[in-house]
Amino acid sequence: MRQTLTIVFLCILWYVVSSSNNVIGKMILSEFPYPMTVTMIQLTSITVYSGPFFNLWGVRKYVDISWRYYFSFIVPLALGKFLASVTSHISIWKVPVSYAHTVKATMPLFTVILSRVIMRERQTKAVYLSLVPIIVGVGIATLTELSFDVIGLVSALIATMGFSLQNIFSKKVLKETGVHHLRLLHILGRLALFMFLPVWIYVDMFNVMKHPSIVTGDYRVIALLFTDGVLNWLQNILAFSVLSLVTPLTYAVASASKRIFVIAISLFVLGNPVTWVNVLGMLVAILGVLCYNRAKYFARRQDTLLPYAYGAKEAAATGPPTGISNGTATAGRRYPYAPLHSNGGVPVPDNVLLAGNGTVASGMTATAHGAPTIPISASSSVNGPTSSNGRLLFV
Repeated sequence: MRQTLTIVFLCILWYVVSSSNNVIGKMILSEFPYPMTVTMIQLTSITVYSGPFFNLWGVRKYVDISWRYYFSFIVPLALGKFLASVTSHISIWKVPVSYAHTVKATMPLFTVILSRVIMRERQTKAVYLSLVPIIVGVGIATLTELSFDVIGLVSALIATMGFSLQNIFSKKVLKETGVHHLRLLHILGRLALFMFLPVWIYVDMFNVMKHPSIVTGDYRVIALLFTDGVLNWLQNILAFSVLSLVTPLTYAVASASKRIFVIAISLFVLGNPVTWVNVLGMLVAILGVLCYNRAKYFARRQDTLLPYAYGAKEAAATGPPTGISNGTATAGRRYPYAPLHSNGGVPVPDNVLLAGNGTVASGMTATAHGAPTIPISASSSVNGPTSSNGRLLFV
């Protein structure tokens, strides 16, 4: 119960912070049209606040990464983070927040396409079908957007594609290096800041220094910029905190719900004009995102469902599962069999526990193609029940 209340509290705080961040970002860019400067302030906030906070919070230290890997993956990720953030701010500057977030609902579409092109990943039919309402919803919202701007649309699409690329390669880096996700956020923010500091000085700094709000010492704009940086950093922390406490499906639903909350708050606070058809397009797009998340979750769950060895202790306590002849149990669970190889061995996946101590101490052989097997004969036994036809039961 306590953990549930914690999750609810963090989600509400996440929604409020994210909505405030988007509204303040729109207010800043309406008066202070320098999206690169806004991005640099956010990157500075990530760089300055993350180190002390992570040390205080007990986030594990950095891991050693080779220079080759660093330049092959970390540097491109930092580049993508900066470009995606800048184009995201351009989209919020040019079009309403509600429309920009509706366009960003196309992220699953980019993720599917890029995963297919880069990682050669195939998706299930349900995943592909879930993309249809996303495309239809964004199309309706685009055709009915009263404040439509081509630059804003293109910027939102580029930002969405950039964030999709970040998601794909971030997962790869996290898996291959073991670096903590919050530390990776800090690394990317710090690297992006120092990489583009010279670019910002050349492109934006002198124009910013001449802006009336800076010349006249308008502390309102400066305070908004500072607040925007803090909120953006806090939003990242909250997002990762929620992710660490819930399942991927719950997080995906919470993220989609957050987008609805951001759109609703921006419409209420900023008051940009919309039509009912426009709102319908937004809702259809968000519904498509929810359908995609659900389809993707079940596809991932099916792919990562690990086999389980019905051990000797469990067999002694409960007896073998019933319905062995057709591979199903009366409880409704399926107990698939692992077929015997020609040498009489049963193929054993690397992650299957067969003995009580989690190892197969003896009798391990290899098939012609190198897969580990356990021979089943009168002289060697397996710590797990077998069916009447000599097959080892895997649950």
